[in-house]
Amino acid sequence: MTSLPQKILILGAGVVGTTSAWYLAKAGYQVTVIDRQPGAGMETSFANGGQISVSHAEPWANPQVFSRLRQWFGREDAPLCWRWRLDPAQWAWGLRFLAECRPAATRRNVAAIVALALYSRRQLGLLREELGLQYDALQRGILHIYTDRREFAVASEAARHMRELGVDRQTVDAAACVEIEPALADARHLLVGGDYTEADESGDAHRFTQALAARAAEIGVVFRHGLTIAKLAASGGQLAGVVAHGPDGGELLTADAYVVALGSYSPLLLKPLGVRIPVYPAKGYSMTLPLADGAAAPSVSLTDDERKLVFSRLGNRLRVAGTAEFNGYNLDLNEIRCQALLQRVRQLFPRLDLAGPPQFWCGLRPATPSNRPLIGRARYPNLWLNTGHGTLGWTMACGSAAALTDLIAGRQPEPEFPFLTC
Repeated sequence: MTSLPQKILILGAGVVGTTSAWYLAKAGYQVTVIDRQPGAGMETSFANGGQISVSHAEPWANPQVFSRLRQWFGREDAPLCWRWRLDPAQWAWGLRFLAECRPAATRRNVAAIVALALYSRRQLGLLREELGLQYDALQRGILHIYTDRREFAVASEAARHMRELGVDRQTVDAAACVEIEPALADARHLLVGGDYTEADESGDAHRFTQALAARAAEIGVVFRHGLTIAKLAASGGQLAGVVAHGPDGGELLTADAYVVALGSYSPLLLKPLGVRIPVYPAKGYSMTLPLADGAAAPSVSLTDDERKLVFSRLGNRLRVAGTAEFNGYNLDLNEIRCQALLQRVRQLFPRLDLAGPPQFWCGLRPATPSNRPLIGRARYPNLWLNTGHGTLGWTMACGSAAALTDLIAGRQPEPEFPFLTC
């Protein structure tokens, strides 16, 4: 029987890596976090959609995706844009994605995602109560809106399935949508219905991550920023260290156990060790709108099913985010896709008053074909993963971190989820 680790090195200071650091430190481990950025939450966690969305547990891979792909094919502003590359990893990921579109696979994936997301939402609530973190949080639910009757019919069945799994996702008509969120009044003619999950939340993932990192540092977590990871070194059947480069040159960092929480970059680092994981970057776009005083902006977080966009009120800002572009590790902003976000805002909220120009951003979501994250041990007894959360990294962060801490401590995590075993 191997002894439990005492020193843990976490690779990545996004929302997933930072929450992992907090829960592990609270469990008594000596934790160090390394990241190439100058602060926590500076990459994919920086400007995401802001939703804690258990109700958004249906994966991209589902039986309806084939008809949608036909509608979206060739459109530069399509919610899902697949740019073919001479990249074996992209092709292999795509084939696995198609396999996950089977009805049985979709049901299995939804059940697993819901179990982890519900657990994570509870953990976030407990953490917020314990620490009093300020991150533009709103507990006003999430309203999915639909503008296509066929899509609404499919969504009503999905909502029924969600209720069976413990998610109180209630189907509502168009009039109720406007009653729940009055800012939708000018778009009433576009709506055919919606569904509302009152217990879902929203908040700024970047602010949360930075606030939690500060509190983690107070209890002994060491954050080393500005370190670029060159490679992982293995020896004697286990991970022996991490070679990193910083302002003072290269160094070998060692610990008893290592947690890879590098999002889309995780597979690149793990591949030389012979650890292959089905994670591929899905570029998501966001737009942040500064609101004028008294602007009629939504305060209930919204999900626009037709455009695969979310809208979250973050203090005096409105965050609009979504879509998926599979184009490798490309981080260029596509102007057409950016303008599509702005156009949709004008359609839904034509009288929205802004205090300044929009700020556009994109980030690489670490997507698995099933939309299930990879949490647990990987090949080496002291190598752990917490990655592959796709569009639900903010939703699942606290639960993933708490579950990972249980696994490392030799305990069975609470949620029924297919955690990795070596």
